[in-house]
Amino acid sequence: MSCKPPRLPSYRRHATGQAFVQHNGKRYYLGVYGTPASEERYQRFIAELLVKGVAGGSPGYDHAPGSPLVLQVCAAFWQHAEGYFVKNGKPSGWLVHIKLVLRMMRQAYGHTPAVEFGPIAFKAIRARPVKEGHSRRYINKLMAIVPRVFKWAAAEELVPASVYQGLQAVEGLKKGRTEAPERPPVLPVEDHVVEATLPYCPPIVADMVRFQRLTGCRPGEVCLIRPMDVDRAGDVWIYQPESHKTEHMGRERTIYLGPKAQEVLRPYLLRAAGSYCFSTAEAVAQHLRARHEARITPLCCGNRPGSNRRRRSQRKPGNCYSSDSYRRAVARAIEKANQDREDPLPRWYPAQLRHTAASEIRSLFELEASQVVLGHATADVTQVYAERDARLAVEVARRIR
Repeated sequence: MSCKPPRLPSYRRHATGQAFVQHNGKRYYLGVYGTPASEERYQRFIAELLVKGVAGGSPGYDHAPGSPLVLQVCAAFWQHAEGYFVKNGKPSGWLVHIKLVLRMMRQAYGHTPAVEFGPIAFKAIRARPVKEGHSRRYINKLMAIVPRVFKWAAAEELVPASVYQGLQAVEGLKKGRTEAPERPPVLPVEDHVVEATLPYCPPIVADMVRFQRLTGCRPGEVCLIRPMDVDRAGDVWIYQPESHKTEHMGRERTIYLGPKAQEVLRPYLLRAAGSYCFSTAEAVAQHLRARHEARITPLCCGNRPGSNRRRRSQRKPGNCYSSDSYRRAVARAIEKANQDREDPLPRWYPAQLRHTAASEIRSLFELEASQVVLGHATADVTQVYAERDARLAVEVARRIR
């Protein structure tokens, strides 16, 4: 027997020109019919009904006089975030996530007094990315920003501390107890897959892949290496990045370069001390030079070198790769490789090289060695990167009589 979905109250117009909804025999007025504010309140009403259950209680609308609206709190927090989430003079990547969450809050609860933003409103906002099919971990990452907004607002005395405390009572989505899908774990990439990809990478990107595989550093740390950051006094070189993931926590990051990593990096150290070793502009120049050398049409015919370029290109190659451009370069190489192969290569990302290096180090040494090389504060984080070596379990089982 099929079960019909619950019927939701519709957005209606009263003879006085006011918008209202009728639910459980009670009428709720939303403001002037057809205005963005009334439509926003209607969407909020429906979202809270879905969280509570259509047969449950109805949202309340007792506005607290003099309380700032949610959109005002969002605007104030954004002004704070633009100055706070800055790294080495550049906006942090967190600003992208913060802007997305603040937009969701404004669209659903912008004209709601901030003191009325409680756990039900929090769950109503969270229901949107769940419905859109985002992964559980990503949703929890985004939604952690909402209590942070009101924590800051409480510290600035914009809202009572009880608002923030109420949001803290909402637990994150649990695995197996939500409709949000699980994202597959990041696994190490096999070395033979990497080797098959390298011939299709630009020479500079190929060396970046080799360097990261040998050192286990993060993609961003590969992109930012400069000659001045590498101490070459001993037989093992020491690389201290100008910027890294956990520097805002007061932690230092040291990457040790053995003979193989030194061999990869050595040609790129013959440049100005402050310039980046792996330059995007240099990679583009190499690509254009290779195309010119492979040119079949005589120079007296066809387009002259550089004549068919855009005069004002929207994006010019920078002085160094970013984590995103590095990842895209590897993805393009995999696509090119698969065009020449009958058995396509699986898609992999530079971040997986860190997992591969961690697993190899753990199998040869101990977990503590992986922790030191990866630069983790605790071994629990290293467990995520270093896959357990099944050979150890097989050896234990073999020796047990």
